[in-house]
Amino acid sequence: QVQLVESGGGLVQPGGSLRLSCAASGSVFRINDMVWYRQAPGKQRELVAAIRSGGSVNYTDSVKGRFAISRDNAKSTVYLQMNSLKPEDTAVYYCKAERAGWGGEEYDYWGQGTQVTVSS
Repeated sequence: QVQLVESGGGLVQPGGSLRLSCAASGSVFRINDMVWYRQAPGKQRELVAAIRSGGSVNYTDSVKGRFAISRDNAKSTVYLQMNSLKPEDTAVYYCKAERAGWGGEEYDYWGQGTQVTVSS
């Protein structure tokens, strides 16, 4: 019922910047949290940043001060601004939308993933 389309990934040199976008469509009402995850080769998927419907945000320690998550509820879109990128930021980045069902259950919807490569 929810489709997520990501954009903005690519190749960037260390110290550079990228902005990822994730646009939700379909049954976008009752989406509470929108979250960015990433998965590097050989590692588990980890949470990068999350933003609640009211605007509260959380970041994993490794990206604090460098990344910023934001959302435009009118456009049903979440963004991840990534500055001062490091090689260890290289990963596939995934967008997730968390939607509440009418009975209180939680539904998760995932984007297709976008590759971010930080290399000189």
